[in-house]
Amino acid sequence: MNAVARPANAPLLRRAIQLDAVATAAMAALLIAAAAPLSQWLHLPQNLLLGAGLVLVPYVAYLGWLLSRERISNAQVWSVIAINACWVIDSAIVLVAGWVQPNELGMAFVIVQAVAVAAFAELQYFGLRRQQRG
Repeated sequence: MNAVARPANAPLLRRAIQLDAVATAAMAALLIAAAAPLSQWLHLPQNLLLGAGLVLVPYVAYLGWLLSRERISNAQVWSVIAINACWVIDSAIVLVAGWVQPNELGMAFVIVQAVAVAAFAELQYFGLRRQQRG
């Protein structure tokens, strides 16, 4: 098993991480810049939205750093997949635990972004598997 992903052997993996970085940066910017109006539209706490946006900033920086490397190790890819999985689980907990009472639009917002993050994790996993076989 190859311990390090090489760019030439892992285009799906790099593209999945790039997509994750771009989408996450856009979400962070939206949550930080528009926490107040989003809170009113979604019936989610403004501090939750702002905090989520701020938490995404170092993650985007990490993804950018990974993409700047010639090689991305399997452990680094697994860290990205694990972070994404935690985000999906946390999104579900926020809705199921009853800590917030979003309206239908707010529920849809949380669910759709969680599904998107799960898709990133899945693409990253498939990219990792592909590069391990290569």
